[in-house]
Amino acid sequence: MRARLVLTVAALVMAGAMADARPAPRWQTVPLPPSMPEAKATGFVEVGGARIFYAVHGKGAPVVLLHGGMGNGDHFAHQVPVLAEHFQVIAIDSRGHGRSTLGTGKLGYHGMAEDVIAVLDALAIERASLVGWSDGGSIALDLAIHHPERVSRLFVIGTSYDASGHRPRKGRPPSKTFAAYSKKCRADHLRLGGTAKAFQALVAALRPVWRSPGGFSKEQLRGIRAPTVVALGEHDEIIARAHAEEMARLIPGARLVIFDDTSHFTLWQDPTSVNRVLVEFLGSRESR
Repeated sequence: MRARLVLTVAALVMAGAMADARPAPRWQTVPLPPSMPEAKATGFVEVGGARIFYAVHGKGAPVVLLHGGMGNGDHFAHQVPVLAEHFQVIAIDSRGHGRSTLGTGKLGYHGMAEDVIAVLDALAIERASLVGWSDGGSIALDLAIHHPERVSRLFVIGTSYDASGHRPRKGRPPSKTFAAYSKKCRADHLRLGGTAKAFQALVAALRPVWRSPGGFSKEQLRGIRAPTVVALGEHDEIIARAHAEEMARLIPGARLVIFDDTSHFTLWQDPTSVNRVLVEFLGSRESR
């Protein structure tokens, strides 16, 4: 009996060790993007007391990439080489992020959207498709609502249109994925010439935006005329799926795309699928 008990305990320990050795599901990982390819051109635009950085890749119909909170345009490094084969790609560092400075005044999505308009004006681009991830998606929605004549297509991923779409997070510790993302953002900020103090100032400026994002009304979404894709990772840690589904219903003709086995970091976890959808959508002849 004692020998059988010892064997049983040993088997349980081995089973537990084997379970611990299994790789985590893809959506619980944060595979960091590669280095950004060399840009065809880079520059800064002075607007509202800040210097906004942009990088241009490829040629063709213009596509603007808008990154997530605390990040920078280099976070689209998986997407840029593929998109640049078909389009002129403009990756912008949002105000206070990456190589762009914070300037003065209160930070907000509408102000960052106006920075995008300033970059488009500087590059003499009348209309562009927008690809916005997380905070970048909120900036893209603002542009589609307030500057519809400048937006030819709209792709938003991991984005809410108001605070009701956020999953409850109060009292919960940050997920491992977000901890890894935050660590990368801080390291990137320092690598791109920023300081620890400047990064802390950015996070402090972003917190009120995240806590009370304001958002857009259902009527404003119904007024969007650009062909639109609303995308979400199956296991997004921030945005509720029902909210994304509602946004796709509200925007006329919008298509909902759910990426399997990914989280808020779909762009990094499944770049092949994301790139395929982007190229197909951005290159479509559908128009309004």
